[in-house]
Amino acid sequence: MTITHASFVTLPVSDQDRALRFYIDILGMTVTADRDMPQGRWLQVAPEGAQTVFTLSGPGMGGFEPGSARGIMLVTTDVDADCARLAEAGVSVQGPDELPWGRMAAFTDPDGNGLMLLTEKEGF
Repeated sequence: MTITHASFVTLPVSDQDRALRFYIDILGMTVTADRDMPQGRWLQVAPEGAQTVFTLSGPGMGGFEPGSARGIMLVTTDVDADCARLAEAGVSVQGPDELPWGRMAAFTDPDGNGLMLLTEKEGF
């Protein structure tokens, strides 16, 4: 096997513009692709410098159910500060909690896709 990385993770959304505002304005990601395709808009975002991007898949793009993605882990250097920023933006956050592998919190995007923030414990 010669796999090097995941290209993209699909996040099914009901409204791509609303999702884009959340991922750009609140999570601080950048647009990596935004183009019209025969089956709909191909919209991707990612943290600056990331190899793996998130496809904000709207209606008509693959038959995905909005809000059905779970367990998307976003690594951060300061989970507490990021949780405070999310709360200030009106996002409901569970945690952060201290776990053996680091400090972790959970939240959802506007469609209910499950995301987590993790500050990894050194040496784990």
